[in-house]
Amino acid sequence: VQLQASGGGLVQAGGSLRLACAASGRTFSSGNMGWFRQAPGKEREFVACVLGSVGNTAYAGSVKGRFTISRDNAKNTVYLQMNGLKPEDTGIYYCAADHFYAASYDNPRSYDYWGQGTLVTVSS
Repeated sequence: VQLQASGGGLVQAGGSLRLACAASGRTFSSGNMGWFRQAPGKEREFVACVLGSVGNTAYAGSVKGRFTISRDNAKNTVYLQMNGLKPEDTGIYYCAADHFYAASYDNPRSYDYWGQGTLVTVSS
């Protein structure tokens, strides 16, 4: 199983980026797929996820209203549309997936599979 993240880059504050994470080797349509990020010197933190087969979404408070997560089950891909980016959004963004729904979706330990990360840099 592989998760391939893409879409990171350098953007000015207020700008937008769209991240994509394509999964291969197995489908995750019944499980959680999400994004975490890690800023320099900080721990990895939850950003957003799509939950289980129902597809409900959850967001960290710091990104709610600015970021939108979506999943295309036919393509086995999860997307993160990031609008209104701020310098504090800078970091490496990792996609994560698991075969099953987990209530503790904001805990990195709830995910068995991780992408390689894509760097997002927001300049002020």
